Amino acid sequence: MGRAVELPGANPILKAHPKMVFRRGDYSYTVETVGDRSTYTVTNGTTTISLPIHWSFGTGGQTWVLERQGKLYDSLVSYYPTIDGLDITMGEERITPHTVEEAMGRELSQTEAKACFGCHTSNAVTDRKLSLESMEPGVTCEHCHVGTIPHLVDALQGRYDSGPPRLGKLSSEDISNFCGQCHRTWEAVLRGHFDGEINVRFQPYRLANSKCFDGSDPRISCLACHDPHQDVVRQDSIYDAKCLNCHASSNQSVAVTGRTVAHACPVARANCVSCHMPKVNLPGGHAAFTDHEIRVVRPGEPYPN
Repeated sequence: MGRAVELPGANPILKAHPKMVFRRGDYSYTVETVGDRSTYTVTNGTTTISLPIHWSFGTGGQTWVLERQGKLYDSLVSYYPTIDGLDITMGEERITPHTVEEAMGRELSQTEAKACFGCHTSNAVTDRKLSLESMEPGVTCEHCHVGTIPHLVDALQGRYDSGPPRLGKLSSEDISNFCGQCHRTWEAVLRGHFDGEINVRFQPYRLANSKCFDGSDPRISCLACHDPHQDVVRQDSIYDAKCLNCHASSNQSVAVTGRTVAHACPVARANCVSCHMPKVNLPGGHAAFTDHEIRVVRPGEPYPN
């Protein structure tokens, strides 16, 4: 997430794709890069809107936040690496534009804009207001570890007792809520009425729906499986040891672990997440997300909300 936002002149995706073209209905889109300047253009053949790309959101696929006449917009098209090209931005498929302005993108409310920049950048929200002047690209230490900068200043002066709180000491539920500030908490998903497969993107919500999640067992939490300081590991077998911390063999003593030992899987003891945390392809999204609701998945069963 340290690369969650790219700025002009430092965007490897746009540099590698100097001209991308896409058409939907009456509207044509062009994303073009010349030198350090990238532009997003939409036209219906009569009216054209062309805007500079200031902020590119995403580390693989990219969506652009555009500024026009003092307002911020979510670009209606995005780049997807799976097709190596442009298509409609995930979640915006429902929009049927009637003007070039509507085809350009969806206007972001102040709340949405703060959420976008607040999660993908650092120091973009000050006193609950969006402050793009103080924004730093990506997620820096201070973003998660509040007090890092004062601690650094103190350390340079020989004082080391002002370190920020250790997040690893939080309970599993508190960690879920902390990560859920950006990845959506269980309560946020319910309040937002994100029903159906679209909520597979919200890992804290999906994990909380798992039968084995109780909010206190450190063996099942965001930090139990993921190191936030490293890129996410996408090799299924890497997580087997995490699964076997709970689903130990039947002859392992409970006294050894100090916690309840769940039933061992009768089918396999490798690549556990490939079955019990299936990947879900979002319709039209050109992306698959690992479902963090840990469960026994049966063929043909509907997606569990």
